[in-house]
Amino acid sequence: MYYFCNAIFRDYYLVSVMNKKFLKNIIFLLFINLLIKPFWILGIDVAVQNLVGDKSYGLYLAITQFSYLFYILLDLGLTNFNNRNIAQNNQLLSKHFVGISQAKILLTVLYFIIIFIIGWLIGYRGEQLKLLAIVGLNQVLLSFILYVRSNISALLLFKTDSMLSVLDRVLMILICSFLLWSGFFPKEHFNVYTYIYSQTISYVITLVIAVAIVLKHTGKLTIRINIPFVIMIIKKSLPYALLVLLMSFYNRLEPVLIERLLPEDIAASQAGVYAKAWRLFDAGNNISYLFSVILLPLFAAIIKEKDDLQGLVKQSFSIMLSMTCIIAVLCIFYSRNFIDLLYPEQNNDESITILMILMGSFVSVSVTYIFGTLLTANGNLKQLNIVAACGVVINITLNCLFIPHFKAVGAAFTSLCVQFTTCAIQFFIAKNIFNLKLGTAFWLRLVVFIVLISITAYISTTLTINWWASFGIATAACVIIAFITKLLNYNEIKELALSSIKNIKK
Repeated sequence: MYYFCNAIFRDYYLVSVMNKKFLKNIIFLLFINLLIKPFWILGIDVAVQNLVGDKSYGLYLAITQFSYLFYILLDLGLTNFNNRNIAQNNQLLSKHFVGISQAKILLTVLYFIIIFIIGWLIGYRGEQLKLLAIVGLNQVLLSFILYVRSNISALLLFKTDSMLSVLDRVLMILICSFLLWSGFFPKEHFNVYTYIYSQTISYVITLVIAVAIVLKHTGKLTIRINIPFVIMIIKKSLPYALLVLLMSFYNRLEPVLIERLLPEDIAASQAGVYAKAWRLFDAGNNISYLFSVILLPLFAAIIKEKDDLQGLVKQSFSIMLSMTCIIAVLCIFYSRNFIDLLYPEQNNDESITILMILMGSFVSVSVTYIFGTLLTANGNLKQLNIVAACGVVINITLNCLFIPHFKAVGAAFTSLCVQFTTCAIQFFIAKNIFNLKLGTAFWLRLVVFIVLISITAYISTTLTINWWASFGIATAACVIIAFITKLLNYNEIKELALSSIKNIKK
């Protein structure tokens, strides 16, 4: 979620300076992300969990998610500020590169102090603290990569920035593929630390290359600490930083609480069981995110010109709902097929149940991308922070109630409740602020659409053919139903695409 917030804030400004280059960069970025990230999530990541086991991977996931909760402390809006400032004033690159880098070093120290103190307070000891140190280092490296990349994109080196955005993943895929499948590295020696260290190496190489590119453009560096400058940036970024912190908590707490709230003998393995289903949820979430990247500049431009938002909101909402509902329904009815395909010869019953529940969360999260982005474009950070704070309270409360009794399944149900609640609240806030009127006919079409695709998906599972074939038939039928019920409309999709291009050219 942090990447989403950071990207939309960054892209909103860049729209005003990129012109046609922005469109080309977005298309290229979408392409390489759709090419690389699914393979990483559903290929390498799955293979690692199958090899090291649910217990080891579950502990790794819990520690990783815990370290990610406080990721915003490594940045506090510095990257976003730097991106906009350098894009406007390229001559300040040398001065600000040193100053902000020094500030990030200080934030790194603060980050480690906080995660180790809180980690100790919640019971992390021994191996857990060792994992936290290494995973925390990886978060620091990733934060520095994003900061250095902000300088590169601000210099309008868009293709270079796009390549760097996936370089770390490409390196991880190459390293892990060699270790997992080349035969040169004994599989019995591959453990979760091997996996983490491969990430560290990939981040270090990416950071070194990114820094070298920036240094090529900085000229002579000015070494000077400017404390008032750093304090000013942080003050301006606090509302945004608070929002990201709260959103991180209610989006990523489940694996942490599973590992902490359950008895020691099953805690890590239950986190691993949750990870099996969450991975597919995360892969689907990437698709929604990629669709939403263009929405903030579009919303912001229309709000600035005081044009009518109704059409764009309805179009984007219809497209997002139809796309995510199809994915969710198909994943629910084919949950056993997908889980058993990724994790063969294992007892996957719990993970299958979790996946079915998380698909409801997937739809809610995707809708949040629409209305959360709309409120962000309008500057309603106070309302978003209140909603996020409510999400955190609900998340912790329900997880403390459900996890001890229902284990990982309880965490999935909590996620569904939290995401649906925050999504609904954001929708009604946006509806009141912008006086949105979708109409009764829209909601009736939506209900009919969901019923029809559910029936279609169910019937497809009864066909006596290969499940991949029945899945393909069901997918095509669901898309056709989306057009028949007019949730998808070719002219509206074309109009949305043209609006995006028109706004970018401005």
